[in-house]
Amino acid sequence: MVVAGDDALAHRLAAELRGVYGERVTLVVPPAQRGVLPPVVGRARATALFDRVSAAVNRASGNGNGGGTGDEPPGAERLVEAAELGEAALTYAGVERATALALVYDDDETNIRAALTARRLNPRIRLVLRLYNRRLGQHIEALLDQASALAAAADGTPGGGPDPAGGTPGRPGSRGPGNAEAYDASTTVLSDADTAAPALAATAVAGTSKVVQTDGLMLRAVERPPPGPGQVADPGLCTLALLSATTNDPAGADGSEGSGAQGPQLLPDERAVAAATGRGTVVLENVAYSGPELNSGRGVVPWFGSLLSRRLRLSFAGLVACVVGLAVASMLVTGERPLQATYLTLLDLFAINNPAIGEPLGRQILQLCSGMVGLLLLPVLLAAVLEALGTFRGGSALRKPPRGLSGHVVLLGVGKIGTRVLARLRELRIPVVCVEADPEARGLALARRLRVPVVLGDVTQEGVLEAAKIHRAHALLALTSADTMNLEAVLSARTLRPDLRVVLRLYDDDFATAVYRTLRAAHPGALTRSRSVSHLAAPAFAGAMLGRQILGAIPVERRVLLFAAVDVGGHPQLEGRTVGEAFRAGAWRVLALDTATPEERRAAAASSPGGPRLVWDLPSTYVLRPADRVVLAATRRGLAELLGRRPRQRAGTQP
Repeated sequence: MVVAGDDALAHRLAAELRGVYGERVTLVVPPAQRGVLPPVVGRARATALFDRVSAAVNRASGNGNGGGTGDEPPGAERLVEAAELGEAALTYAGVERATALALVYDDDETNIRAALTARRLNPRIRLVLRLYNRRLGQHIEALLDQASALAAAADGTPGGGPDPAGGTPGRPGSRGPGNAEAYDASTTVLSDADTAAPALAATAVAGTSKVVQTDGLMLRAVERPPPGPGQVADPGLCTLALLSATTNDPAGADGSEGSGAQGPQLLPDERAVAAATGRGTVVLENVAYSGPELNSGRGVVPWFGSLLSRRLRLSFAGLVACVVGLAVASMLVTGERPLQATYLTLLDLFAINNPAIGEPLGRQILQLCSGMVGLLLLPVLLAAVLEALGTFRGGSALRKPPRGLSGHVVLLGVGKIGTRVLARLRELRIPVVCVEADPEARGLALARRLRVPVVLGDVTQEGVLEAAKIHRAHALLALTSADTMNLEAVLSARTLRPDLRVVLRLYDDDFATAVYRTLRAAHPGALTRSRSVSHLAAPAFAGAMLGRQILGAIPVERRVLLFAAVDVGGHPQLEGRTVGEAFRAGAWRVLALDTATPEERRAAAASSPGGPRLVWDLPSTYVLRPADRVVLAATRRGLAELLGRRPRQRAGTQP
């Protein structure tokens, strides 16, 4: 497999493929990336250092030309340095003989250009692209899949021909022996921002949901707090994970794979769920079919609300109530019919009625009251006109935080990640105040459209956080691309409010650990969490490189849970077993059964008429047949074992 990129995601993805799935990986990076130490996944740091030194020696001696000889041990890695990812660099990296190629450059244009070149060099390669533009990604995915299909038809191999990299027959994503399609040459477009945004939003606000949406199928997992005394937690469709025992404890450690029994437990069995008192859960709550998004027009009330401020709307409502009250009083005093009484009240209101001389005292008092209401109406109408003109004139201006705002989330940085997090928080109807130093930042257009308050200024300057009402905020999300700026913002915010809930986006793992421990020790009463976007996104990209059967990923604290569609045939862990017997705690769990025939699945993949036909309430006694196709949740290592990948042997162990 070939991974090409220019930031932390490329190194994290290569480490994920090597350490978890045991794949042979060629990593293509710019020359400036030579000094970047890639993260280590699934093995010791000493072994990783030895492998990097060995790779350097092999390159110096000329070994491994053109993508390797194919006899490297499982988990081997080559490092190719290329200033530009052109045809020569892709050829040298071995794209013509590779199983899959991941293009994870930060620039969309670079990834698209390289994908078009790679599809021409190898029409049967599986492509995974990192694109921020969702709509463009859909078009590129369809274009590259069509190019692969045309090339396969020209070669007379409907499925793209045999697997040139020695793929496993019968593995999900491949069609296996006896089928027309023997190799998956699909194209998958992913966004690290879309993958990480739900986890970042959930970290700042407890009780939020995480969504996996693909091919018309939408899975919704909800994070639920621990039940109170005497209460029983609702398991939903099933319990996907138990949160760490310290997830809501400010002084507790954040859950990760090395947290032991106190850390999060993925896919627990019923006994573990029953014994886990006082721990939050992540449950599968809702399953639906999502069609294309519909453009819903804005109604009269939202349009009126965006035109006038809340105070003016309340003023108009008060005046209308006064008019109705005066009309009712006039009807009672004069004995007029309701319509006639309302008409006389409006005449008095606009001062165009005759004086009530010689009429009863009650009628005279009502006329004076109507005149006073009319005097109040004039400045309100003038304010409405001026505000409406200001709204049209300042439609492109950014809102300022209102005076009485409290309980909101301060979002620092509205770049690629911050923009997706902002959209997610607004979907959850959580008030947000954005802080951005760049007036041309990507997310300011979204903030303007959603009428989200924005403070333009450098967070390191005095008064910027105060302008964002940080002293009354619920949480701070520091999501800029600069670690030092995120750290300075958190330290400044903690100075203003020591008990503030903070979430940092940090690149360097060692630096993040040191900062996290220090902040937790210095502020034991405040919740502190750190997140890495590459750590959250890499498992989804790695799963997509294994085939299109990977539906998506849901982050659970510092761990990741994958969803996949797997053919039962060829998997002894599933075939011939009941659903209850096939469940392995901490590894995988069958969630649903796809009842569609292979022909119907191919037709659905081509037209997507309404999503797959799935049965979710499978009894535990149902026996899985070889022809069945199931949707399951799995951990990274559980999925690697289920798909028959070659796990990397740890240092000091016998193969």
